[in-house]
Amino acid sequence: MDRRIKKNQTAIMNALIHLMASKDFEKITINEIAEYADVNRGTIYSHYIDKYDLLDKCIEVNIEQLIDSCLPENPADAYPSKHSLRRTFELMEKNAFFYKTLLTNKGVPSFRNHLQEMMIQGIREQIVDHHLSLNELQKDILVQFLSSATVGVIEWWLTHEMPCSSEEITEHLWVLLETNQVIPRLSI
Repeated sequence: MDRRIKKNQTAIMNALIHLMASKDFEKITINEIAEYADVNRGTIYSHYIDKYDLLDKCIEVNIEQLIDSCLPENPADAYPSKHSLRRTFELMEKNAFFYKTLLTNKGVPSFRNHLQEMMIQGIREQIVDHHLSLNELQKDILVQFLSSATVGVIEWWLTHEMPCSSEEITEHLWVLLETNQVIPRLSI
Protein backbone atom coordinates (compact mmCIF):
# COMPACT_ATOMS: atom_id res chain seq x y z
CA MET A 1 0.00 0.00 0.00
CA ASP A 2 1.22 3.48 -0.85
CA ARG A 3 2.69 5.19 2.23
CA ARG A 4 0.64 8.34 1.63
CA ILE A 5 -2.60 6.33 1.53
CA LYS A 6 -1.64 4.49 4.72
CA LYS A 7 -0.73 7.79 6.39
CA ASN A 8 -4.10 9.32 5.43
CA GLN A 9 -6.03 6.28 6.63
CA THR A 10 -4.17 6.30 9.94
CA ALA A 11 -4.81 10.03 10.38
CA ILE A 12 -8.52 9.58 9.58
CA MET A 13 -8.91 6.67 12.01
CA ASN A 14 -7.02 8.56 14.73
CA ALA A 15 -9.21 11.60 14.15
CA LEU A 16 -12.35 9.51 14.58
CA ILE A 17 -11.11 8.00 17.84
CA HIS A 18 -10.03 11.37 19.25
CA LEU A 19 -13.39 12.91 18.40
CA MET A 20 -15.19 9.93 19.95
CA ALA A 21 -13.33 10.54 23.19
CA SER A 22 -15.17 13.81 23.58
CA LYS A 23 -18.56 13.19 21.91
CA ASP A 24 -20.93 10.43 20.92
CA PHE A 25 -20.21 8.77 17.61
CA GLU A 26 -23.65 9.66 16.25
CA LYS A 27 -22.91 13.38 16.64
CA ILE A 28 -19.58 13.29 14.78
CA THR A 29 -19.62 14.55 11.20
CA ILE A 30 -17.37 13.74 8.25
CA ASN A 31 -16.39 17.43 8.19
CA GLU A 32 -15.13 17.21 11.78
CA ILE A 33 -13.17 14.05 11.01
CA ALA A 34 -11.63 15.65 7.90
CA GLU A 35 -10.70 18.81 9.81
CA TYR A 36 -9.14 16.89 12.70
CA ALA A 37 -7.24 14.58 10.30
CA ASP A 38 -6.15 17.56 8.19
CA VAL A 39 -7.53 16.01 4.99
CA ASN A 40 -10.42 16.98 2.77
CA ARG A 41 -13.79 15.21 2.75
CA GLY A 42 -13.00 13.65 -0.62
CA THR A 43 -10.00 11.86 0.88
CA ILE A 44 -12.24 10.27 3.49
CA TYR A 45 -14.80 9.25 0.88
CA SER A 46 -12.04 7.79 -1.32
CA HIS A 47 -11.33 5.26 1.47
CA TYR A 48 -14.67 4.87 3.26
CA ILE A 49 -18.33 4.91 2.26
CA ASP A 50 -19.34 6.92 5.34
CA LYS A 51 -18.46 7.30 9.01
CA TYR A 52 -20.03 3.91 9.80
CA ASP A 53 -17.77 2.22 7.27
CA LEU A 54 -14.82 4.11 8.77
CA LEU A 55 -15.76 2.88 12.25
CA ASP A 56 -16.18 -0.69 11.00
CA LYS A 57 -12.76 -0.64 9.31
CA CYS A 58 -11.18 0.88 12.41
CA ILE A 59 -12.65 -1.88 14.59
CA GLU A 60 -11.71 -4.55 12.05
CA VAL A 61 -8.05 -3.46 11.95
CA ASN A 62 -7.76 -3.45 15.72
CA ILE A 63 -9.61 -6.73 16.25
CA GLU A 64 -7.26 -8.37 13.73
CA GLN A 65 -4.30 -7.07 15.75
CA LEU A 66 -5.83 -8.48 18.93
CA ILE A 67 -6.44 -11.86 17.31
CA ASP A 68 -2.85 -11.98 16.05
CA SER A 69 -1.52 -11.08 19.49
CA CYS A 70 -3.44 -13.80 21.30
CA LEU A 71 -2.58 -16.65 18.95
CA PRO A 72 -0.01 -19.10 20.30
CA GLU A 73 3.48 -18.41 18.96
CA ASN A 74 3.83 -22.10 18.18
CA PRO A 75 0.87 -23.27 16.05
CA ALA A 76 1.25 -26.75 17.58
CA ASP A 77 0.24 -25.36 20.98
CA ALA A 78 -3.42 -26.11 21.56
CA TYR A 79 -4.11 -23.43 24.13
CA PRO A 80 -2.99 -19.86 24.00
CA SER A 81 -0.21 -19.49 26.51
CA LYS A 82 0.13 -17.09 29.37
CA HIS A 83 2.68 -15.34 27.18
CA SER A 84 0.16 -14.83 24.36
CA LEU A 85 -2.41 -13.55 26.87
CA ARG A 86 0.19 -11.09 28.19
CA ARG A 87 0.97 -9.95 24.61
CA THR A 88 -2.73 -9.26 24.16
CA PHE A 89 -2.92 -7.17 27.33
CA GLU A 90 0.30 -5.37 26.35
CA LEU A 91 -1.25 -4.45 23.00
CA MET A 92 -4.36 -3.17 24.77
CA GLU A 93 -2.20 -1.26 27.25
CA LYS A 94 -0.21 0.31 24.40
CA ASN A 95 -3.46 1.31 22.64
CA ALA A 96 -5.50 1.95 25.79
CA PHE A 97 -6.90 5.26 24.53
CA PHE A 98 -8.37 3.52 21.49
CA TYR A 99 -9.87 0.57 23.37
CA LYS A 100 -11.20 2.63 26.25
CA THR A 101 -12.78 5.13 23.85
CA LEU A 102 -14.55 2.41 21.88
CA LEU A 103 -15.70 0.60 25.01
CA THR A 104 -17.09 3.74 26.66
CA ASN A 105 -18.60 5.65 23.72
CA LYS A 106 -22.38 5.28 23.99
CA GLY A 107 -22.79 5.30 20.23
CA VAL A 108 -20.56 2.25 19.70
CA PRO A 109 -21.81 -0.87 21.45
CA SER A 110 -20.58 -2.80 18.43
CA PHE A 111 -16.96 -2.83 19.61
CA ARG A 112 -17.78 -4.74 22.78
CA ASN A 113 -19.85 -7.12 20.63
CA HIS A 114 -16.92 -7.61 18.22
CA LEU A 115 -14.60 -8.28 21.16
CA GLN A 116 -17.04 -10.79 22.63
CA GLU A 117 -17.52 -12.52 19.26
CA MET A 118 -13.75 -12.83 18.92
CA MET A 119 -13.63 -14.47 22.36
CA ILE A 120 -16.55 -16.77 21.58
CA GLN A 121 -14.92 -17.97 18.38
CA GLY A 122 -11.59 -18.61 20.10
CA ILE A 123 -13.18 -20.49 23.01
CA ARG A 124 -15.30 -22.62 20.68
CA GLU A 125 -12.16 -23.54 18.74
CA GLN A 126 -10.44 -24.56 21.97
CA ILE A 127 -13.39 -26.77 22.95
CA VAL A 128 -13.34 -28.47 19.54
CA ASP A 129 -9.53 -28.83 19.52
CA HIS A 130 -9.58 -30.49 22.94
CA HIS A 131 -12.53 -32.76 22.24
CA LEU A 132 -14.16 -31.78 25.51
CA SER A 133 -16.99 -34.16 26.29
CA LEU A 134 -19.76 -31.64 26.75
CA ASN A 135 -23.25 -31.62 25.32
CA GLU A 136 -24.27 -28.61 23.22
CA LEU A 137 -25.98 -26.81 26.10
CA GLN A 138 -22.92 -27.25 28.33
CA LYS A 139 -20.66 -25.95 25.55
CA ASP A 140 -22.90 -22.93 24.97
CA ILE A 141 -22.98 -22.08 28.68
CA LEU A 142 -19.20 -22.52 29.05
CA VAL A 143 -18.51 -20.36 26.00
CA GLN A 144 -20.88 -17.62 27.17
CA PHE A 145 -19.47 -17.65 30.71
CA LEU A 146 -15.82 -17.51 29.65
CA SER A 147 -16.27 -14.91 26.92
CA SER A 148 -18.42 -12.65 29.12
CA ALA A 149 -16.05 -12.95 32.06
CA THR A 150 -12.94 -12.26 29.98
CA VAL A 151 -14.45 -9.31 28.12
CA GLY A 152 -15.75 -7.99 31.45
CA VAL A 153 -12.25 -8.14 32.95
CA ILE A 154 -10.80 -6.37 29.91
CA GLU A 155 -13.49 -3.69 30.04
CA TRP A 156 -13.03 -3.19 33.80
CA TRP A 157 -9.25 -2.95 33.44
CA LEU A 158 -9.40 -0.35 30.67
CA THR A 159 -12.23 1.77 32.07
CA HIS A 160 -10.63 1.87 35.51
CA GLU A 161 -7.44 3.39 34.11
CA MET A 162 -5.55 0.08 34.20
CA PRO A 163 -5.09 -0.16 37.99
CA CYS A 164 -2.43 -2.83 37.46
CA SER A 165 0.09 -3.58 34.75
CA SER A 166 -0.54 -5.82 31.77
CA GLU A 167 1.63 -8.43 33.45
CA GLU A 168 -0.38 -8.30 36.69
CA ILE A 169 -3.79 -8.49 34.99
CA THR A 170 -2.49 -11.43 32.94
CA GLU A 171 -1.44 -13.23 36.14
CA HIS A 172 -4.81 -12.60 37.79
CA LEU A 173 -6.82 -13.75 34.79
CA TRP A 174 -4.56 -16.77 34.25
CA VAL A 175 -5.06 -17.86 37.87
CA LEU A 176 -8.83 -17.55 37.45
CA LEU A 177 -8.74 -19.60 34.26
CA GLU A 178 -6.58 -22.27 35.91
CA THR A 179 -8.73 -22.30 39.05
CA ASN A 180 -11.83 -22.88 36.97
CA GLN A 181 -10.00 -25.57 34.98
CA VAL A 182 -10.44 -23.67 31.78
CA ILE A 183 -6.80 -24.15 30.84
CA PRO A 184 -4.49 -27.01 31.64
CA ARG A 185 -2.02 -26.40 34.43
CA LEU A 186 1.16 -25.89 32.46
CA SER A 187 4.45 -24.46 33.53
CA ILE A 188 5.23 -21.58 31.22
